Amino acid sequence: MRTYCVLVLVVGLACTFARADAPQPSAKFDPARLARVGDAMRQMEAAGQIAGAVTLIETREGIVQIKATGKSNLANDQPMKADAIFWIASMTKPVTATAILMLQDDGKLSVDDPVSKYLPEFASLKTPSGKAANLTLKQLLSHTSGMVLEAPLPQRLQCHTLADLIPIYAGSPMRFEPGTKWEYCQSGINTLGRIVEVVSGKTFGDFCHQRIFTPLGMNDSTFYPTDQQAARLATGYKRVGGKLVPNPFTFVGDRPITSREHYPAPNAGLFTTAADYGRLCRMLLNEGSLDGRQFLRPEAVHQMRTIQTGDLKAGFSPGCGWGLGVCVIRDPQGITAMLSPGTFGHGGAWGTEAWIDPVKGFACVLMIQRTDFPSSAACPVREMFQQAAVDAIVP
Repeated sequence: MRTYCVLVLVVGLACTFARADAPQPSAKFDPARLARVGDAMRQMEAAGQIAGAVTLIETREGIVQIKATGKSNLANDQPMKADAIFWIASMTKPVTATAILMLQDDGKLSVDDPVSKYLPEFASLKTPSGKAANLTLKQLLSHTSGMVLEAPLPQRLQCHTLADLIPIYAGSPMRFEPGTKWEYCQSGINTLGRIVEVVSGKTFGDFCHQRIFTPLGMNDSTFYPTDQQAARLATGYKRVGGKLVPNPFTFVGDRPITSREHYPAPNAGLFTTAADYGRLCRMLLNEGSLDGRQFLRPEAVHQMRTIQTGDLKAGFSPGCGWGLGVCVIRDPQGITAMLSPGTFGHGGAWGTEAWIDPVKGFACVLMIQRTDFPSSAACPVREMFQQAAVDAIVP
């Protein structure tokens, strides 16, 4: 009798976990309420918060709505178009995490591996207490490494490859003991990009194009825009005295956006469209699958969207933790109140964002180009978009 009870308990628990982990049905959207997404963005435009925007809402099955509002360039009175290209800055980081997890799926590395296994320069790195750092890829992905935040801009502009950055990172003092704190770290993500190069034998840009962008159909995603793509680039702005003024992209120094004299920055170097980034999101929403092809194992997607930072205070909004290259909502509140626990994604310094909600079964992508929001938690455009998107879901 005791054995029977134990078996019933084990089987019952297994079924419970299976049900909890199973994909939820996709959200259904009301067409009339979807129109309010464009209204919300026009309201932000009228308030002088943005020049224009491209918004995208999708389910596991495909795009529900893609909407362009406002202007791509105020001075030229150029209307925003749905295929406008944006610099998405830190929204590049989930792409880097995807590359690492692909190589893990290939059996070529593990996120639990020490960084020094692939980059010997890190073997001598010491923590502030004088101990060997023994950094892991997982610590780099979750921003708990304690590495220097980033190399100074003058040094970065002299680096033409990711390999050029590594001696700077490995030779810089660490900020804290690994795993004891969360601190947003650009150098850790760029180090991961270099590991992709060492393991794959390809440049980081080539790996992303061959394994992610081209197979996923992300045809306008690139670290090096062509002249034709640069002509579709939305103008960057900042607010001065309550008005939007142009704010040129500076990450390549005085080089043109089309220059190839810089490394493909795994932390923040990607240019793309809303539709392109939406395909990456839909693949992750579908447990690593898109259009009948498996890009990541479901286990890898689960690992990405599982909080890796424990009880550490992590992220830029309250109620969040950090997974592998993505923010994960633990307790929806404030700007994330309308999203589900377990929603994951990333934002960018120019106001862009993408959230993937596995519970409701949808993803949303916001493309704007304004750089001076105080933080992701203080961006009214993001909150308005997210609320309008969720309000359009049929109960």
